[in-house]
Amino acid sequence: MWRAIGAYRITSLIYVAVLIVRNVDQYANPLATGPVFALMVGWTAFATAAFARPQWRRWPLLIADLAVALTVVIAGPHVIGQDALSDGVPTLAVTWLGAPVLTWAVSGGRRRGVAAALILGATDITVRDELHPSTLNGLALMVLAGFVVGLVARLAVDAEERMQRATELEAATRERERLARDIHDSVLQVLALVQRRGAHLDGEAGELARLAGQSEAKLRMMIADGPAGPPAGEEGEADLRPLLGRFASDTVSIASPATPVLLPVRTAESVRAAVGATLDNVARHAGPEARAWVLLEDDPSAITISVRDDGPGFPEGRLEEAASQGRLGVAQSIRGRIADLGGEVEIYSKPGEGTEVELRLPRL
Repeated sequence: MWRAIGAYRITSLIYVAVLIVRNVDQYANPLATGPVFALMVGWTAFATAAFARPQWRRWPLLIADLAVALTVVIAGPHVIGQDALSDGVPTLAVTWLGAPVLTWAVSGGRRRGVAAALILGATDITVRDELHPSTLNGLALMVLAGFVVGLVARLAVDAEERMQRATELEAATRERERLARDIHDSVLQVLALVQRRGAHLDGEAGELARLAGQSEAKLRMMIADGPAGPPAGEEGEADLRPLLGRFASDTVSIASPATPVLLPVRTAESVRAAVGATLDNVARHAGPEARAWVLLEDDPSAITISVRDDGPGFPEGRLEEAASQGRLGVAQSIRGRIADLGGEVEIYSKPGEGTEVELRLPRL
């Protein structure tokens, strides 16, 4: 777009030269045309080269570009004369006046482009003795150009940023696939072998086999997960499935939809933390051998996550008793997080029948 503006400056300057040659005999002060046109030629050459350097596209150059254009606008009536302008002789700048509007629009978006157009248009109206429809038409065209070009420039920048993120994600995915192949051919096969050979053994050997199985499951999930979205704190959405999938092990099973479950990044991180706290409670109160099942459901109205275990369960009123004793793990880590998101938590448990925790988060 900057190269296009440079080409516009040059072609519009050629057009100005043609008009000057054709109309110079009607100017009130034809000798003054030379210095003004020389200023336009010099600034066109300098601005075309300057705006080609990204580090120079700052406020000093933008303001200088607008100031030169304003100088030409102010000088126009003195060179051409008010009578000639009233008779329909074109202004000295003509289309060359649009270059600063385009530079401001590309550098700062539609608001900045419209601001430059209004400044130039208001100055052009002020230096004239009479207001003609052609003047208002020129102002309207500059405002529209500033708005449209500024909008297109912002869309182009956004598209480029998204393309960059997509390229980075694709590169990360390819690297993950390469690592997955290497790990599968070495580490995972060894861990699986240890788990199979030692599953029937007792004592420390059996414990090592169980730990090897857990490590294998976690490692498989780590290398299989795709990018979950932007890091916490950034704008955008994250897929909840890989965030919950990291909890998978030989004692924790994860079931989720086939399509992405997208949530704002901070919301997804809070939900992940609440599910993690729930699974920590399972390991703490039901024992390391207890199994847990996590089911993620995505409905148009709400997202529901059910965490069920085969532990011993607890009697009614046990949670209230724990809270009164100052143990606030469920109240703060689980209920508190989900409540802050506008959701609710239901807990079902009976002695000998395990526990089910249902986290429900409405979609806004």
